[in-house]
Amino acid sequence: MSDGFVGGWPRSILRIEGACLLACALAAYAWLGRSWWIFAALLLAPDLSMLGYAAGPGPGALAYNAVHTVTPPLLGLCAAAVLGQPLVAGLALIWLAPIGLDRMPGYGLKYTSGFGDTHLGAIGRARAAANTPR
Repeated sequence: MSDGFVGGWPRSILRIEGACLLACALAAYAWLGRSWWIFAALLLAPDLSMLGYAAGPGPGALAYNAVHTVTPPLLGLCAAAVLGQPLVAGLALIWLAPIGLDRMPGYGLKYTSGFGDTHLGAIGRARAAANTPR
């Protein structure tokens, strides 16, 4: 680990975990028998949180991380199970799917230093800058 980023084997495990999260969300959604049109329409809805970056890297990271952590959809899934609400379960699974989809290639939770600085390492321009010799 360097500069607060996960690297090496632990990073690979976290990326595999993202793939498993996506696969489980898809399988559970299929098992529920919910509408795939709704799934497709809402799959990228959490990415609207990136609009927070219009207000700067701090608010952007806060907005992005609030929507891209698994805690809220997992709580929603638990509440749906307790209350017997398949619609809420379906929405929670739709919410989990893009989180897994993002984590699979290494897009993690954001730091306030910039969109490209994530807990899984630098992405995009930040990665290119990190690999540039000084």
